[in-house]
Amino acid sequence: MLTAPQFSPARLAGVMARIATAARRAGRDPTGVRLLAVSKQQPAAVVRAAAEAGQAEFGENYIQEALAKMESLRDLPLTWHFIGQLQANKTRDVAGACQWVHTLDRPRTAERLSAQRPHYAGPLDVLLQVKLADEPGKGGIGPGEAPALAEVVAGLPRLRLRGLMCIPEPATGEDAQRVPFRQLRELLQALRGRGHALDTLSMGMSDDLEAAVAEGATIVRVGTAVFGPRN
Repeated sequence: MLTAPQFSPARLAGVMARIATAARRAGRDPTGVRLLAVSKQQPAAVVRAAAEAGQAEFGENYIQEALAKMESLRDLPLTWHFIGQLQANKTRDVAGACQWVHTLDRPRTAERLSAQRPHYAGPLDVLLQVKLADEPGKGGIGPGEAPALAEVVAGLPRLRLRGLMCIPEPATGEDAQRVPFRQLRELLQALRGRGHALDTLSMGMSDDLEAAVAEGATIVRVGTAVFGPRN
């Protein structure tokens, strides 16, 4: 955990300004890009400060850490996104506590999430994580596997397939950064052509959000620029 939290409303405002500038430069409405504040390893008090500054959506990588924050912050109307790798023994907690999952990459995991989603909650919004390069150890499916997994998810009653997510390899320069984001956008368009009503591209982080917005990101996942470096 941070020993000296560095969040300030000015940090949040700065990120929002970057998003708005990038959107306008791309000829887009800035309201079409949502900021997901990546709050892993941030104390609940820091998340509360960000919420009080106007941030409503938070992304967590570890469900046990997230559950403790959710309990501490249950008085706030927050939306929680799970953005870490899904483990089979954690799907029940994720399905019960989160509103979004960004890292779906296996049919069996999709089936577990659907079966374990509480019936008092609405369908769980999910994104398929796509791996756009050969990176051993990184989660995600190849682009060629996306149509089959999309069909599986579309047939599950307690899940709602919303779109795609990626974590590309780091690149220098906006032109190079845009290449994988363009690939993800084109894959989304191809899945739409197959009849899937998709509206979400989760891509872009602190160092490359401008490139992601230029290629159509609807959610950017930002941690460091919002909260400062983690200790």
